[in-house]
Amino acid sequence: MAVVKVYDQTKAPVGEVTLAPEVFEVEVRPEILHLVVRAQMAAKRAGTHATKTRSFVSGGGKKPWRQKGTGRARCGSNRSPVWRHGAVVHGPQPRKYDFKVNKKVRGLAMRMALSARLKDESLLVLNTIDLPEIRTKNFSQILGTLELKKCLIVLGKEDNNLALSARNIPGVTVVTQERLNVRDILVHPQLVLLQDAVSLVESRFLAEGQGE
Repeated sequence: MAVVKVYDQTKAPVGEVTLAPEVFEVEVRPEILHLVVRAQMAAKRAGTHATKTRSFVSGGGKKPWRQKGTGRARCGSNRSPVWRHGAVVHGPQPRKYDFKVNKKVRGLAMRMALSARLKDESLLVLNTIDLPEIRTKNFSQILGTLELKKCLIVLGKEDNNLALSARNIPGVTVVTQERLNVRDILVHPQLVLLQDAVSLVESRFLAEGQGE
């Protein structure tokens, strides 16, 4: 059972929190993480690409020349794929790329990603981040004090001042615990959990992990 220090926004220790081993001390299996991230990225693909087949290319209603006697190769349409301005053979058509990953597997991958950040000592727990106004400069100073660069900050609830102050800082992403996902955790080398988000994350993924 991991016990980590809780810091304030000046990086002064203000207490400790015990993390549930079922969520933060899970054996990491790269193939599970890869599967879930691949599914997440595939679901984002629009799949709207399309090329025109013979049925969609305009023209081509008349046979260019008679079948026999011209000395030329027989041809039934000037929109044949072998002709200039003709159709495309086996070109991409609109399709869906998403595929199903079981809910328990997704939950397992989330716990693995959280465990990896704890194991790498890249997880920081803060009691709060207090921003009385929307100001990127003030938030940048807090990041500098905490020695954070490319990080994912997880909130227990929406904080408009924090979200708007962070949106123009490259490499910094702010999400609530409901929107936490495997790819964001793995893309950002540093993970910051606000203290009120810890219990919510644990209860969410402990519930998903039951019955495995």
